[in-house]
Amino acid sequence: MGACRVNTVVGRIEPVADRSGSDRIPPATAVFSADLASCNDQLIRQTRVYHVQLSMMADGKANMLLTISSILVTLSATHLSDPRYRWPALVLIAGCLVSVGFAALTTMPKFFRAGKATRFGSTQPGPGFNPLFFGDFTRLSYDEFLRTMEHTMSSASTAYEAQLREIYLLGSFLARSKYRWLRLGYISFMAGLAGSVLAWLLEAL
Repeated sequence: MGACRVNTVVGRIEPVADRSGSDRIPPATAVFSADLASCNDQLIRQTRVYHVQLSMMADGKANMLLTISSILVTLSATHLSDPRYRWPALVLIAGCLVSVGFAALTTMPKFFRAGKATRFGSTQPGPGFNPLFFGDFTRLSYDEFLRTMEHTMSSASTAYEAQLREIYLLGSFLARSKYRWLRLGYISFMAGLAGSVLAWLLEAL
């Protein structure tokens, strides 16, 4: 049976003549073309959304750790008067209190200032200064902020550089000021649980 095709105009299948040799039509290939600026904008936008989601995840995990640790401290405090559970309760309370402290550091608002507050005249901003981050540009006067943004938006290269610097600083802030404290909080929580079980086993022996 020869090749067929669907005629969408009349709604029926029609045979297609077989062509061999040099007369055969090569299969069509999909060619995708897009504006480079649009691709870059989409990449930067998605990276920012990803960073915001990571920040929300860190805050959610810190709140969960804070709640669980607080509940365990309250429950363990009721067993301090019992000599059999005093040391396990003390170890668990100590681990939970340390994890509460790290969870509080994770969710505590911080001003991550990347660069020095350089006075901008008609020159470029100082290295490490992020004109898009409120912790940096709020140290400038409004006129200085306008001059800084005029320089940032004067060309596509400086605008993209400012956005990429913002992404880098946001990632650095998440790694140093959120997920580092969150990891230490969970480590201290698990250490408190393990130490409490070990102390209980030693008391039972």
